[in-house]
Amino acid sequence: MGVRVVVDSSAGLPAEVVRELDITVVDLHVMDEGDGTSTSGLSSLELAAAYARQLERGGDEGVVALHLAKALSSTWSAAVAASAVFPGTVRVVETDSVGMTIGAAAMAAATVAQEGGDLAACEAMAQSTLARSETWLYLHQLDDLRKSGRLPTGTSVLSAALLANKPILRVNDGKLELAGKTRTQSKAFAKLAELVVERAAGQPVFAAIQHASAPDPAAQLAELLEGQLPAGSRVMVEPLVPALAVHTGAGAIGLSVVFSSHGPVENSRG
Repeated sequence: MGVRVVVDSSAGLPAEVVRELDITVVDLHVMDEGDGTSTSGLSSLELAAAYARQLERGGDEGVVALHLAKALSSTWSAAVAASAVFPGTVRVVETDSVGMTIGAAAMAAATVAQEGGDLAACEAMAQSTLARSETWLYLHQLDDLRKSGRLPTGTSVLSAALLANKPILRVNDGKLELAGKTRTQSKAFAKLAELVVERAAGQPVFAAIQHASAPDPAAQLAELLEGQLPAGSRVMVEPLVPALAVHTGAGAIGLSVVFSSHGPVENSRG
């Protein structure tokens, strides 16, 4: 494989997928500070070193880099700075997303690379996958997310979400917006399934469920989706990586879906 694909650990890729598709994962920093746990983004030096190693492995054919949305982490800007060291050979794709949406884009790009695709083809596949994707987040509580600064106090999103026991948030252009207000987990899952099925429009999808210490609810959502999604769809369930679980709190469920075609929202994305 000449073209290399690099992600940070927020992508949440399972180890077997990383091995099978030969994707490079650079771990975000998770730190125990005594009174709690915090995270920090990757530095440009760390990323430049990672890109250099992959360019050497791939014979300088190029690197497609996929990282956490710039609105959520400093890692993206560090990646852009690091890529300047390798003009033309490291393409940093603006994901505007988080979790397995990024992981799915990395999987798609790495598959093209394994099939002999060049740097432009791999980058285009990653961009296409992101443009056909949606990410939702179901939370038991907002305290951890609010403390992290990812959901600023005083916003209309926060005010509305606080009125719901089980809010559903959508990642849109790297920012969180309220997608639904529910009172119970079962209603939240039914709402998520409704959103996905409507958007799928009868075409198969790839859905990845990530959970923060909530394997049973995640399995319940997977079963619900499998019973309603079009034939040919695939549903994956994985734990939420520590770098994200720190901010969502226990019980959170992330749902990332790649659709077969562009919808009205995705058509406006680059």
